[in-house]
Amino acid sequence: MKKRIAIFASGSGSNAQRIMEHFKRSHDAEVSIVLTNNPEAYVLQRADNFEIPSHVFTRHEFYHTADVVNLLMNLQVDIIVLAGFMWLIPENLLKAFPNKIINIHPALLPKYGGKGMYGDHVHKAVLANEEEESGITIHFVNEHFDEGEIIHQSRFRINKGDDLEMIKFKGQQLEHLHYPKVVESLLKRMKSL
Repeated sequence: MKKRIAIFASGSGSNAQRIMEHFKRSHDAEVSIVLTNNPEAYVLQRADNFEIPSHVFTRHEFYHTADVVNLLMNLQVDIIVLAGFMWLIPENLLKAFPNKIINIHPALLPKYGGKGMYGDHVHKAVLANEEEESGITIHFVNEHFDEGEIIHQSRFRINKGDDLEMIKFKGQQLEHLHYPKVVESLLKRMKSL
């Protein structure tokens, strides 16, 4: 029986695509569904390209009903992967999937984390503070933005003259390289429990 992955994304979904690609030929795990709060999100097209079902939900459905939890339970999802998903995870989802929801953040937490710190906002803050390095953090999700237990960090140097686009590029290279591998290793760990 393959392990089942659910991906939550709000936008383009480049990390979601990397994960779909990674598990496409896997005998151990598969992406079972892609969920989004944004009916215009390009990640829906990416899911469609891989013939993976998707589900669009509203704020009301996410925070005031059990619809999303029930959907994931019915699919027997093993792990939830947030890939550019911008909403705080509600308590009913955290309780239903304890230590089974992970997120990727484009900085070295605990620096540059918290509400409003995502995407370009993070990279601009890193640039403004003239940091010599930045990186990515993959962490478990809890009831606060970017405060869950850290699973993996990778870093890159910021060179003189690196602009926003270069920092974004360096970070994305690390995200695309490490996120699928971390998901895979967590699933293997679950298997052995």
